[in-house]
Amino acid sequence: MTGSRPGRIWDLIAEQAAIRAGQVSARDACAAAAAAVAVTGAWLTAGRRAGASYLLDVTDEMGERLAELELTLGEGPCHDASASGGPVLASDLGEMEAARLWPAFARAACRVGAAAMFAFPLRVGAIRVGVMGMYRDRPGSLSPVQLGDALVLADAATLLLLGSPGQAIEPAESTPGGQFTDFVRHRAEIDQATGMLTEQLGVDIGTAFVRLRAHAYAHDRRLSDLASDIVTRRLRLAANPDPSVDGHE
Repeated sequence: MTGSRPGRIWDLIAEQAAIRAGQVSARDACAAAAAAVAVTGAWLTAGRRAGASYLLDVTDEMGERLAELELTLGEGPCHDASASGGPVLASDLGEMEAARLWPAFARAACRVGAAAMFAFPLRVGAIRVGVMGMYRDRPGSLSPVQLGDALVLADAATLLLLGSPGQAIEPAESTPGGQFTDFVRHRAEIDQATGMLTEQLGVDIGTAFVRLRAHAYAHDRRLSDLASDIVTRRLRLAANPDPSVDGHE
């Protein structure tokens, strides 16, 4: 392996591309996180502002769940990293500080099995393209070396997403277990359901999405499952914002 930190990280990324017999892409930076930073899983989202992200790649089901929880609840480390443009490190989601910063997300993340989470904005100068999220199933902070490696991974993913010279961009069709494909389908349903709510409730797209998230949170449901019910017309949200009046048809 190359001796420098960037060289070592790019070697790990190239190894991931070789494993799947494809060209080097941003998804390989995501997959390399486990080896480089000693995390349980990782994911990449695209989006220029908090609350408008789309999952690009994910290493496991837990990463997908955490990405969806942030989308549903409108809070969390990746949400803050996107808004601030700087890394957000939560070494213990069960601590009081995490509960203060993300009261709904921290509790929900711990409930599904995540113990620590680290978020790194994907940016070059003023250009922001998304966030790289990582999680651990046990509490623990990143060592200085691990933090440095994570920052290089985020930079590499950014360059690959932007299509820097000499680096190929390959669309991620599916990750092991189909999590990426599933999330793309789920996100399409979420967008479709939000559009349907603008017509049903007579509100703008932002307000419709807030209603969708609020109903999912109030009824402890996954946003994707709720969206599916709305798209297939098994559920219709009433104009009254009181969630108790919403019911299945």
